[in-house]
Order: sequence, then structure tokens, then C-alpha cells
Amino acid sequence: MLQQTQNDRSVGELFGDLAAELSTLVRQEVTLAKTEISQKISGVVKDVGMVAAGGVLAVCALLALEAAAILGLATVLPAWAAALIVGVVVLIVAAALVMKALGALKKENLAPQQTIDSLREDAQWLKQQAH
Repeated sequence: MLQQTQNDRSVGELFGDLAAELSTLVRQEVTLAKTEISQKISGVVKDVGMVAAGGVLAVCALLALEAAAILGLATVLPAWAAALIVGVVVLIVAAALVMKALGALKKENLAPQQTIDSLREDAQWLKQQAH
């Protein structure tokens, strides 16, 4: 049996091959995206772990500094008063940080706006093509 050359193939066969190749291309792109994302996620997880460890150490250092401040004030004040003063100051700083963060979070729009806009444009284009 003779093999068909490119010129002998029908338009239907060519479109069939095009659809098959396009499908293969899309599957390969999705596989590549999954691989790339999983590699990036594993790196991010490692980095987040290091940030968490650094955060724990920073809290320990802050507690040691607070103890030093209490002990320093206790040389001129009763120990309970020194602890109370340091505790109130730390509480005020913490409250200010929390209030600032909550205000910023309330203003944050977590919707993927670019994707939503792109989908709206695609829908509008499809409507125009349908007419």
C-alpha cells in the first residue's frame, strides 16, 4: 500500500491531525505547568519553614529582652511594677500592630482580578463571534 503524501491528504484528515496535535500540545503544556508549579511549591515550603524557625527564634529573643527590661527596671522599682510596665508597653505595641494589619486586610481584595477581567473579555469575544 502506498503512503499518502501531504498533498494527497484530505482537508478532513488534516484537520483531524491538527486537532490531535493541538490536544497533545495542550496536555504537554499542562504537564509542564504542573511540574513547574510543584517544583516552585517545594522551594516555597522550604523557605516558609525557615521563616517560621526564624520567627520562633525572634520571639525567644524578644522574651529575653523583655526579661532584661524587667530585671533592669526592678533595680529601681518593685519587681511586680517593672513587670507590669514592660507588659503594658509590649501589649500596646502588639495592639497597634494587630490594628494596622486588620485594617490592611479589610482593604485587600483577594479576588483574582486579572483572571476575572480576562474571562469577561473572552465571554464578550465569544458573544461577538456568535453574532
